[in-house]
Amino acid sequence: MTAEEPLYKRDPEAWRQHLAEGNAKQARKRVGADALLRDADGRILLVDPDYKPDWDLPGGMIEANEPPLIGLLRELNEELSLQLDASDLTLACVDWVSPHGPWDDSLMFIFDAGRLSPDQVAHLEPDLRELRRYSFLSPDEARHRLRPYVWLRLEAALTAAESRTVAYLHDGRS
Repeated sequence: MTAEEPLYKRDPEAWRQHLAEGNAKQARKRVGADALLRDADGRILLVDPDYKPDWDLPGGMIEANEPPLIGLLRELNEELSLQLDASDLTLACVDWVSPHGPWDDSLMFIFDAGRLSPDQVAHLEPDLRELRRYSFLSPDEARHRLRPYVWLRLEAALTAAESRTVAYLHDGRS
């Protein structure tokens, strides 16, 4: 081999170290994933977390190196004892949220999880260490309970789910 050959051919270990150094310098983003869940009447499931003042969609923050959809399924199981199949969810919205307060920027996903059966609704069990309660609400009721930027994200997700598209937002706006 000659010195003119690419590093990945000359010295695979040095190449791997080079990639690791570059990876360590790249930005890390917080990632969250929520579910758009509805009951048989089309009302939207919201949860009332005890660790923040406003209602929210069910879901949460994704762990390091965890796929957003898998993290969402984990969160739904942990928060509500709800087990869904990944194949039943479709991506409805991705929102890039700019830095605010103490937080860096983030990517927030909403997956459309469709309608829960009456049996699934009857078996929802909120984790009382995280959630005070949950409720199924009309879109107008949901708008009044959510922070304005969360409502914008949900509104875009509802429109996208209805049209079978995916909304891409910056701070809740397209």
